[in-house]
Amino acid sequence: MRGPDFGPCGNGLPALFRDPKPMAHIQVENVSVDFPLYHGSARSLKKTVFAAASGRLGEDTRQRVVVQALRNINIDLRSGDRLGLVGTNGAGKTTLLRTIAGIYEPVAGRIRVEGSLNALLDPQLGMNMELTGRENIMLRGLYNGFSKPQINAMEEDVQEFAELGEFLDLPVRFYSSGMIVRLGFALATCIRPQVLLMDEWFLAGDASFMAKARARLESVVRGADILVLSSHQSAAVLNWCTRVAWMDHGRIVMEGPAEEVMDAYLRGVAPSARVLEEAASLPA
Repeated sequence: MRGPDFGPCGNGLPALFRDPKPMAHIQVENVSVDFPLYHGSARSLKKTVFAAASGRLGEDTRQRVVVQALRNINIDLRSGDRLGLVGTNGAGKTTLLRTIAGIYEPVAGRIRVEGSLNALLDPQLGMNMELTGRENIMLRGLYNGFSKPQINAMEEDVQEFAELGEFLDLPVRFYSSGMIVRLGFALATCIRPQVLLMDEWFLAGDASFMAKARARLESVVRGADILVLSSHQSAAVLNWCTRVAWMDHGRIVMEGPAEEVMDAYLRGVAPSARVLEEAASLPA
């Protein structure tokens, strides 16, 4: 897998390209993911009841009770594809993103990703709370194989965008939640990947910061060869995605052109969502 490029970001830093640049490609073949349930705690009991109600309980080869989080997922994405994942809570959208990112390991099937990948799943993903903000920037640069000049440019970009001032030299565990979001967002979006995976939870944050961050995020989205976005916001899906996969109970029940699938999803599963969106769009 090729390393990501750095820039251009919010401040217009030049990209430091590495040639040759392979074509981006995601291939997911018959992928299934199970999560074992370990009894003996209230949390496990709640999971068991939920899974039983949703018809997703099963057993693995070791006779453990498992939640069947994903079942027989097939996706083939090439350069230029923009895929939105929609579905109710618990449908498997975030699990699929994390599986493509390599965080979860499938129990069946295989995944192949060609091209550099960046996963915007959680602003704190990959951060060490005991290190300073500046040390976390260096760590992220080293992980991505950047040279010293690239890491210096990355540090300058993150420092300018996150506006943490002297806090950049303090351990992250002393940061407020808002400061952690700013650092994590700046770190994640200063790297321009070929394959971008994004969960809408990544967009959480105070309103003033997200207003500033939106242009930067849209620049990263536009620069990616392939986008996979999980979201409950139909406007964001229709704006950024050309295709949509409707997920339910860990399976893809419909996949196709964005408007066609979103219309079927809103009519079939969430008719109230359309009413709320139309109401929100009316002038005050």
